[in-house]
Amino acid sequence: MQKDTVVVLDFGAQYNQLIARRVRECNIYCLLLPYNTPVSKIKSLRPKAIILTGGPSSVLQRGAPKCSKAIFELGVPVLGICYGMQLMGYLLGGKVGKSKRREYGHAELIEDKKDILYSGWKRKEKIWMSHGDQVLKLPKGFVRSGHTKNSKIASMFHPEKKIYGVQFHPEVVHTPKGMTIFKNFLYKAAGLKPNWTMKSFIKEAIKDIRAQVGKKDVVLGLSGGVDSSVTAVLLHKAIGKKLHCIFVDNGLLRKDEKQNVKRIFKGHFHIDLRVAEAESRFLNRLKGVADPEKKRKIIGREFIRVFEKEARKIGKIKFLAQGTLYPDVIESVSAKGGPSATIKTHHNVGALPKKMDFKLIEPLKDLFKDEVRKLGKELGLSGEMVYRQPFPGPGLAVRIIGDITKERLDMLREADAIVQEEMEKYDGYRHIWQSFAVLLPVKTVGVMGDKRTYENVCALRIVTSLDAMTADWAKIPYNILGKISNCIINEVKGINRVVYDISSKPPSTIEWE
Repeated sequence: MQKDTVVVLDFGAQYNQLIARRVRECNIYCLLLPYNTPVSKIKSLRPKAIILTGGPSSVLQRGAPKCSKAIFELGVPVLGICYGMQLMGYLLGGKVGKSKRREYGHAELIEDKKDILYSGWKRKEKIWMSHGDQVLKLPKGFVRSGHTKNSKIASMFHPEKKIYGVQFHPEVVHTPKGMTIFKNFLYKAAGLKPNWTMKSFIKEAIKDIRAQVGKKDVVLGLSGGVDSSVTAVLLHKAIGKKLHCIFVDNGLLRKDEKQNVKRIFKGHFHIDLRVAEAESRFLNRLKGVADPEKKRKIIGREFIRVFEKEARKIGKIKFLAQGTLYPDVIESVSAKGGPSATIKTHHNVGALPKKMDFKLIEPLKDLFKDEVRKLGKELGLSGEMVYRQPFPGPGLAVRIIGDITKERLDMLREADAIVQEEMEKYDGYRHIWQSFAVLLPVKTVGVMGDKRTYENVCALRIVTSLDAMTADWAKIPYNILGKISNCIINEVKGINRVVYDISSKPPSTIEWE
């Protein structure tokens, strides 16, 4: 059955994923595509509505990103946001120009004419602006529906064609009633029903997996993280004993990780789980390597070799499953249709070489992280698994700055276990994206038991985020930070100082390497 789809055309907006997430939060399926996606491809998706995002460009610039004017002739409702509204005005015969005064931050929208988008709004509502251009003259057939102090045309619509433009950003929390705009556009203007749920997703995904796999076997690299865990349970529900999971113990994992994975997946879900013991292999290859990119590449390469070896033991396997998420798919293509800049090398089974004779199965590739958590709960995974924080593919190797040794790994493992234990007691734990310890290549003087010590420094990294694209350091209560520090220094031999990382992303990254 063809599901109702909304297409979001990306013009390089800072908030492009947030717009897509808002549509999903309305229980409507959507796809985020580059602005220059051919109209023929968009038509083939049979979208019920189209949204044009904001972006950093000016429509007045040479080479500014522009979609085809034919978008507006597809007979479906269109919503333009910020740059999307300006482009709409420009392409449809209106006039766009520089604002006399750049409008950034909080503003007040004053409604001029009743518009279906503002159903449930008062005549004056707070909104969030971020623009340097504005529509100066309405295109033919359009009506002004709102203005602000600095924008004479802050929103507009075409009554017959159901084309809408808003100069502000309804997707951000700074527009308090922004979700109402999306609901009104999707439910009232486009006539869509909120029927895309995790229950419906499971039903559709199982059908698709069975159709793709048939009676063939599937292998999955199970890490114990949320994405691979949800993938494993979904696949097991679809194909049962035809699923074979491989857990690679590379010695770079969290404390008791292997035991927990075996308990949950082998013991509870009765999934075929094979454990590859490879700690000494990985540590030998990493000996003396301090460069973070080299670490990642070594770990990725060795993971592939170990995985291949274990997969061959199972027999002839045709399909490889991965827990790829929608943001991974989006980030592989920029708004201009080209590759995004590489910040760091990501390590996952997706790095497998072409010579491996596998066909890929990526059942989560249409989902955001929060949707994967909902899916996990629907599939019966415990809160312990569903709300696990992200853990890097290279594991603790990229949380040890400098050389990796068994001694340093054990030290960090114990410190990190304390961080996890104490953070899980914190009332705001589920609002934290990641909390972890980092072992620094620095030693400092300390005093313990009237004796001078000269030992290692441990850094705490605790951040809040929606999707890891941006992050802010968490304002954790001092008593919790104090307890974590006290426990680490007293219980982990070799650490005598704990510091707290108060940098945000950007300019820093979440991980230290």
